[in-house]
Amino acid sequence: MRLKGQNFRILAYDTTASKFKCIGMATSCTVTLTANTDDASTKDDVGGAAKPEVTSNSWSVQAESLNVVDAGAMLTAMKSMTPFTLMWDEVSTTDNQAPEEASYSRKGQAYLNDLTLNFNDRENSAKSLQFTGTGALEKFTSSPTTATVAAGSYTKGQFVRLFLSDVNNPALVIAGAKTLSLHVSLQLEDATTKDTDGTWAVQEPTGLTYDLSTNQLVDSGETITSSVDGQTLASMMDYYEDSNLLYWQVANVSGANQRTKGSVIVSGQCRISSITINAANRQVATYDTSFAGYGEYTVGA
Repeated sequence: MRLKGQNFRILAYDTTASKFKCIGMATSCTVTLTANTDDASTKDDVGGAAKPEVTSNSWSVQAESLNVVDAGAMLTAMKSMTPFTLMWDEVSTTDNQAPEEASYSRKGQAYLNDLTLNFNDRENSAKSLQFTGTGALEKFTSSPTTATVAAGSYTKGQFVRLFLSDVNNPALVIAGAKTLSLHVSLQLEDATTKDTDGTWAVQEPTGLTYDLSTNQLVDSGETITSSVDGQTLASMMDYYEDSNLLYWQVANVSGANQRTKGSVIVSGQCRISSITINAANRQVATYDTSFAGYGEYTVGA
């Protein structure tokens, strides 16, 4: 029987529970092992063929998931530049979460160096994760202690919105919004030196950047019953022209027109980096806005 994708999973070590747990509600994962080489051919070699010699080894993991409930934990780990302990293995049982300790299973330390959270209208919210390994991979010498991740619930994108203003604790959403994406990147540098044993590359975090992007209608034409105002293209143009430093919050919402702020997922400050107005013939006019994060973000309220 050939191995199906759902029976190969990435697990992360939960320090609170002292157990490995699968990345919940995952839809795909990719493991990449790279041998970095130098051409070792010299004048002593006859012919034109290369002779690659391995100089270092590195590894990375990518995963896609429909679980965004743990977004705060992911954002906190990136902000504190804390590495994860990851493993991959063949899995079984009805929820595909029990490791089988396959001969190719491995574990190692890795930084979450790229995270994208997408909250799009009438879609299930999703996250994309990219981990870069630091140091060597290991085979298991004993069975890993694991815990099952309970089936989560889907978060519809229209129930998570961006609040934006030039004052702290912004109260206004962007009117007529269609999409929202938060992207966070952790910069890494190879910290390997002559003192480092083996060939595995060692990574060191050196910086953190983030940005937000949205798409919305120029004029939604809807009747707003919530009596809660929203930011429009006109107000965004004013912010852009004044080069305002803005406050933002990504928060859960409810109520009429999904404009009542609930729990805040993450917040911070930003500047508008670009506005693009899209007005194609026989299509609804929209505009895209990109925001560059300013300073550190805050997880939660």
